[in-house]
Order: sequence, then C-alpha cells, then structure tokens
Amino acid sequence: MYQKTKKPQIIIFTDLDGTLLDYQNYSFDAAQKALKKIKDSQIPLIICTSKTRAEIELWRKRLNNNDAFISENGGAIFFPKMDILPNLPKVIEKNGYKIIELGIHYSELLIMFRRLKDIFGKKIRGFSEMEVDEIAHLTGLSRDEAELAKRREYTEPFLFTGNENEMKILEKNIDRMKLKLTQGGRFFHLLGDNDKGKALIIVSEIYKKKFPQLKTIALGDSYNDLPMLQKVDIPILVQKIGGGFDERIKNIPNLIRASGIGPEGWNKALLEVLEMRG
Repeated sequence: MYQKTKKPQIIIFTDLDGTLLDYQNYSFDAAQKALKKIKDSQIPLIICTSKTRAEIELWRKRLNNNDAFISENGGAIFFPKMDILPNLPKVIEKNGYKIIELGIHYSELLIMFRRLKDIFGKKIRGFSEMEVDEIAHLTGLSRDEAELAKRREYTEPFLFTGNENEMKILEKNIDRMKLKLTQGGRFFHLLGDNDKGKALIIVSEIYKKKFPQLKTIALGDSYNDLPMLQKVDIPILVQKIGGGFDERIKNIPNLIRASGIGPEGWNKALLEVLEMRG
C-alpha cells in the first residue's frame, strides 16, 4: 500500500454501479479524465461496492487499479499481499490477499434468509435462488459477469414485492435476527453488522498511521453509500439515472452534489475537488 505512494495527501473511496460505472451499460468512459488525474497523482482509489470479490477483481483489471478494495457493502477488506500493514488483529491470508472480514459468512446468512422466505414466500427472491441467466437479465450484466455476481461471500441481494406494511414486517424480522437491510440501485441486501462506512474507517486509519494529514473523499449514488459518505472529509453524491439524487441521502456536512449522472458527475466533481486541493 505504502510503497507506491510516497506522500499521499488524499485517498478516494468509490462505489461502482451508478457512480463510477454507468447504471445501464457499465461504461466508465465519461470518467477517464479524472481517472488519469488520480493515477498520475498516485492517489489511492479504493473500490467500495456491493459487488463480490470476483466482480471487483474483473473491474480492477479494467480500471488498471491495484489498490485495496472493499467488497459486498463492507463485508470484507482486501489488501494485496505486498501491502505493508500495521499489526492488526484478525487478518487472514487467502487468495493472494490479506483480508479483514467484517461480515457474516454467506452460508450462515442464507440460513437466516430462508427464515424470511418461510414468511414471505414468492414475495422475496434472493440471488441464491436465481440462475445466472436471470441475474444477467435483471442487471444487464453479461452471463460471465452474472456468474461472478453469484459468488457471494457476505451478503444476499434480493428482490421484494411486498407492500408497505409487509416491508415493515420484513424490517422487523431482520432486526430481530440482528442482521441489517440496505438498498442499492437494483436490489435490497441482507447483511451482518457491516457497512461501507465501517470498512472505510479501518482503511482510512491504516493510511493515517503513516500519513496523519490524509484527507478522505467518497463518491456514491444510493442509500447503501450513506454510511460511507458520512465518514469522509469530502462526501460526493452523484446523480442517479434521470438526473435526480437519492432523497434519503441528506444532512451530511460538506456534501457535494455532483453535476452529472453517474460517471459524468463522478468525473466533474473529482476534477473540481482535486483542482481546488492543488
């Protein structure tokens, strides 16, 4: 982590779908100028998303990104093994990474999800029940990408067609299970006591041990990005498809509302912030 960046003054955390990636076609072409600026300035770009490790690995290749990343709404933090980490508890080494796990393992989560299934039946439908082709259809991903999306480790995305009262019952049941519910651009997500903000704090503190003056930036577009946006110095909310902002994200100090949808807003806002900071 530290060997590539001698004096990092900024670290950037970013959501992917609907933020750095176009909601409909997953393109990041509109963000190329800011991505180049970040790379040239040796600013760490930490992907923080609801996507799986397998999906993020694909996007890191496409983005030429070699920094740490956060998968499945803060389910785990993955550091490349060459990164020099402080002596941290509960770091495991697996699949070429040093990993800090914050979420509940998927097998345990599915036991809880099946209890919800017993209550709501066909009104709730999780990734674990869907074939790859169905996920591809619902998300607009290719079949290969949808297969990577099914490789869950810490969260269960699901669709819910219940009414407003049934949603309240769902929330109460999840709360009784001591689990959490959040919502991304397309799906609800069932998860343990983890979120993007908790993972972000851990990563930020690791960097700040060596670089105390470090400033943090985060970009997102949906409700599951709220914990992340609340924990940084410069939170940036990008417009959703249609041009509006997620109305549930509000009352955050210093919140910047980007002028542009998805990667267009991501690009404009970051260039402006980086320009102001020299």
